[in-house]
Amino acid sequence: MSGTVVDGGQRYNRAKMWQIGLFALNNTATNLYAFILAFVAYYATGIAGLAVVVVSTIITASRIFDGITDPIVGFIVDKLETRFGKFRPLMIIGNVILATSVLIIYNVTHLLPESMQLIFFVLIYAIYIIGYTFQTTITKAAQTVLTNDPKQRPLYAVFDGVYNTLLFTGGQIFVASYLMVKYGGFTMGLFTELNTIAIIASAVFTILAAIAISQKDRKEFYGLAEDTTNTRFRDYWTILKGNRPLQLLSIATTMDKLGFSLLRYSVVMVMLFGILLGDYGLSGTISAITVIPILLITFVAVAISRKSGMRKAYIISTWIAFLSLVGLVALFLLVNDPTSMSLSNIGISMILFIILYTLALGFGGVPSTLVNPMIADVSDYETSKSGRYIPGMLGTLFSFIDKLVTSLAPAIVGIAVAMIGFSNEFPTVDDALTTPLFAMTIILAFGIPAILLVVSLTMMKFYKLDDKKMEEIQATIAEMKEKSNKDGGVAM
Repeated sequence: MSGTVVDGGQRYNRAKMWQIGLFALNNTATNLYAFILAFVAYYATGIAGLAVVVVSTIITASRIFDGITDPIVGFIVDKLETRFGKFRPLMIIGNVILATSVLIIYNVTHLLPESMQLIFFVLIYAIYIIGYTFQTTITKAAQTVLTNDPKQRPLYAVFDGVYNTLLFTGGQIFVASYLMVKYGGFTMGLFTELNTIAIIASAVFTILAAIAISQKDRKEFYGLAEDTTNTRFRDYWTILKGNRPLQLLSIATTMDKLGFSLLRYSVVMVMLFGILLGDYGLSGTISAITVIPILLITFVAVAISRKSGMRKAYIISTWIAFLSLVGLVALFLLVNDPTSMSLSNIGISMILFIILYTLALGFGGVPSTLVNPMIADVSDYETSKSGRYIPGMLGTLFSFIDKLVTSLAPAIVGIAVAMIGFSNEFPTVDDALTTPLFAMTIILAFGIPAILLVVSLTMMKFYKLDDKKMEEIQATIAEMKEKSNKDGGVAM
């Protein structure tokens, strides 16, 4: 078997380093769209003229729709077999749909009659969601064929963490410090330039990821290398009910992702940096400062994962992120005038903010970085338990739960700002800092995320797929495969 290595008596399917590194770009390709669509609310309300609450509701509903489409796509992935493999066709199709739908949303919606804008926006956004689901499903499902070595699988998180750090921090710098200055706000010119760059980069990343997985996108690497799936769509409930690790991991990571979705949400970033600290450009500068520390944090977390397992790295990182968020709440409650905090006249408050903010983002991002290889662990657990190779169904079950929960972020922000008087437009950098705005910013950026991390830690206490358990699972699968071959299965 290509890529097979014997380690301590156990035969593993290992990947080359370049395969892991390039395949991680598939997640970056979809995250590019997630990043640029985080600003769609400003396009929809500021250029297309839709109401704040309406836009927030649409985005929330679309995330729910996204979750509903996940099980359908996952079912298709597990049943799909083409001469181009199981995974690559949907990667390419998904990316083409993403590019097309984004171009249509931003170039057509505001030109339509007002009575048609809402319906059109909803329909094209739904098509965007379908493309997004196609491509993101492969990120999770294809982990199982990339490598099954418990010591190598966490390496995916290194590349993914580096790419996402560069994307989200570099992207924030690019928007806040360059595009906002160049165009004077969220104008059509800003959206055109941002979207063009993202579409081209995402297409390149997708092609590279498809090349990376090409040698592993073959039937011999699918589970027991037999047609053991035999699943029906209605089996989703049975699988979810019977897979305890999937339940716990889904709840834990969705709580983490919802919390940091709130902190990273474009409106909350404007409230935190543009109003509370009085300098939205500071968000870009802080992002630049935190890049190297966050990358180092990712390397440390992966080193822990390779030595002690991904579960331990997850728990340690979440605790540090939680304590950092609590520290940020305390810091802003103690500072008399947050607008006095700046890099031009740096003091102890600003130094503490940078340290705590870096620790929160760095360690808070570790669970999301580890989740894709951890889902592969859950898929292998299912194979060892039932003999079924269903990475698509398991990955999309996770995504279904994930998206239902994280879809609450736009609604939470929309309702929260409406409660303090921003029912027609989101807060902008031109709004004055008031006590209600101060309190709501702290709650959205740090308070709610800290509470959600407590839930995440509670779930991980009962999650049992640590490094030792995964070695046992891979040994079980190897025995099952060997027995299948002796009984007349597919020869390896």
